[in-house]
Parts: sequence; structure tokens; C-alpha cells
Amino acid sequence: MRQRSLAVGAIALSSALLLSACAPSASSGGSADPSAEEVTLTVWSWRTEDIEKYNKIFDVYEEAHPGVTVEFEAFQNTEYNQILTTGLAGSDGPDIPMVRAYGQLQPNIQAGQLEPIDGKVEGLDAIAPSVLAGAKGKEDGKTYAVPLATQTLQMFYNKGIFEEQGLEVPTTWDEFIALNTELKDAGITPIALGAKDAWILPIFADIVGSARYGGTDFEAAVLDGSKDFTDADYVASLQVVSDMQEFMVPDVVGVSYADSQIQFTSGQAAQFPGGSFEIATFTTQAPDMEIGSYQVPLPPKAVSDTPISPAYADGNFAINSKSKNKDAAFELLNWMATAEFGQLVADELNQFSAIPGVNYADPVMKEAWSNYQDGPASYLLLVNFRYGEPQGTAVLGEQIQKMFMGDADPTSAATALQTGVSQWFTPTP
Repeated sequence: MRQRSLAVGAIALSSALLLSACAPSASSGGSADPSAEEVTLTVWSWRTEDIEKYNKIFDVYEEAHPGVTVEFEAFQNTEYNQILTTGLAGSDGPDIPMVRAYGQLQPNIQAGQLEPIDGKVEGLDAIAPSVLAGAKGKEDGKTYAVPLATQTLQMFYNKGIFEEQGLEVPTTWDEFIALNTELKDAGITPIALGAKDAWILPIFADIVGSARYGGTDFEAAVLDGSKDFTDADYVASLQVVSDMQEFMVPDVVGVSYADSQIQFTSGQAAQFPGGSFEIATFTTQAPDMEIGSYQVPLPPKAVSDTPISPAYADGNFAINSKSKNKDAAFELLNWMATAEFGQLVADELNQFSAIPGVNYADPVMKEAWSNYQDGPASYLLLVNFRYGEPQGTAVLGEQIQKMFMGDADPTSAATALQTGVSQWFTPTP
């Protein structure tokens, strides 16, 4: 195999755009023919931590497609959006970019930077509609990408600490509060949360509060206009969020997301509310720690009758509309919609593939996926309220920070959220 070039985040934007031009397009299906013209496909991503793993995945593809070389190039996630936007606007962008989902995908679609894939990629109809929605244009309804992964949100916990303290996974709200109280009394931080980084806070809000406001039923009611975020049940869910502050470090708004990960993996904190995207990080940072996960039990007066694991589609692979290798790119994208690729995503990336028919051998992944199957719902604000400015996640993240600092309460936070999204969101009765 050829050694792939890697563009990592420290590389300046100007350097990223001086990547060598792609080879001429291969004919359709030509990569399987040893006599076919050689082609190099560039794939861009924001997952710098997965460079080696993606190279292993694409080695599998190259072996089955003589003449095709896949160059996987990764950039720092904080720089990626701008690098990709500039690359796609010019002539030096990737053949296949990893793109965001839902609302954050729309600017690339509206700019005409991505190739529609309906009728050109097989297997899309087997992907869950809620996941495929993250790869579609809001206005035209066309599909522009193959979804990569489904992220599920739940509470992770350190099994060793639970065993040492004689604690069990809670199944009722009273047990949940008692567990956190016992941890606090033992001098162990019950919940690690990096509230300095506002983006994690709407995730936390849905993990502990989505069952209180009603999950999928509330989502439908907000979308059709029969309810909004000032609804009493949604306000009550934010009260649950506020009440959880006593189980965090005193200056939680001063704790970064990265620091909260260290709190958990070092054993300073017993639990971590987060997404399944954390699993690979935790197992890398603390390979000897036994990790479990569970759905937070139903709070008092919960609208839902079962605990919930919210979820969302995370990342898609699309085709650059300016690619000079579209035939070969479509062949690779078709492979990304197969169970073979999906299984590699599970095995190598420790991610829940968007492709059905994938098995999860890792026990931590298996448990988290089972939790999600028992009580699925959308991560409401990301899935539905990132299609305009201000984004719902951004408003709520800031408001929860204010609640933790005593500058807002659940009612004012919910009102601010509704006011913010009302600037661009119109319900569809």
C-alpha cells in the first residue's frame, strides 16, 4: 500500500489547500480491473485521533480495488469547518469530505458543494429515517451523504468505584439520588461535567431530563406547534438539570470538557454523562478501568413511562461536487453503505455504525447499544434546532451555564431558548 499523506490540525490553512491535485477519474467499476487507470481519492475528516484506524479501514478497500489509493487526511476539529468550506469552494478540496449532520450540513448543500447521491448509492433505504435525515437537504429533501455513526447519550459509570462503595445501578429516581448522595458523602465526585464548554450541557440536559419532558412525544408537539419550550414539562426538565449541580464539583462552570474526562478516567468522579463517542476515548485513556452505562431513571412526574437514551446521527461522508474522480468516489461511497464498512466502523472506531446488520463485540458498546434500544429518542435540539441562528444547542448551553452560576432559573432559561429559536423556526402543523 502507498503511504497516505496526513494533514493534521497544526498545519496551516494555506498548507491544507496546497494538497496535490487528484488523479483523473476512473471509469465506473474500473477499480476492480487491474488494467484500469490508477486513481487517488482524498478523504478529509475532523477525527485526528482516528488516523491509524481509518488507514486500516481503507487498506481493506484498497486490497479489493486494485489501482485505487485512498488518502485519509485529518484536521483539528476546531479548524475543520473553515478548512473544509475553503477547500470545497476552491478546486483543491477532497473527493470525499466528512461533513456534519442536520443543520450544520445545510451550508454545504446550499452552496452547491456536494453531489446528490439518491439512486447512485445502494442501501440508503435500510438506514433508519431519523439517522438518514442528518444527511438530507432541508429544502430539497435530497440525500447528500452516507451517515457514519449513531451517537447515543446516557450515563457512564466506573464499575470499580461502584463495587468498592457497594453501589448498584439505580432503577428508580430515589435510588439515583441516594447513589449520588452516598458518593458525595464518601468524598467522591458523583458526576463529572465540563460546564465551561457549553456544547456538552444540552447533552447533559437530555440525559437527565428528556424523560421528564416527554422525549419523542414532546419533539412531535414542538415541531407541529402544539407546544413550545416554555411548556411546564420542559421547564421542569431544566429544574432537574439545576438540581443535579449539587453532585458536581463546586466550580463546575470552571471545569473544561477535557478536565471532566480526566476526572472520570482518573477515578476522581464516579459517573460521566455523555455520548457513545466517549467509549473509545475512555478505553484509551484508562484501559484498566471497567466502564458501564445506564439510562437515568424516570424523574418524578416524568411524562415518558420509560427511561430514555437520546441519540443523533454524527458525521456523514459525501462527494465533492467538484471532484475529478466522481465514478471512483461513488464506488467508495457505495462501499461505505455496506455492512462490511459498518462492521469496520464498529470494530476499529468503536462507533455505532449507521448501517444495519452490524454486531458489537465490545461489552461496553453492547451495553450502551442495548440501553438505546430499550428507550430511543432524538437528541432534540441537535436534530431539529440547528437549522438557523441562534442554534438551540448554543442557546441552551449558555442558559445552563447561567443557571449553574445563579444568573438564570429554569423558567428564564426555557423562555430564552424559545425566544432564540423563534427567530428562525416555524412549526409545521
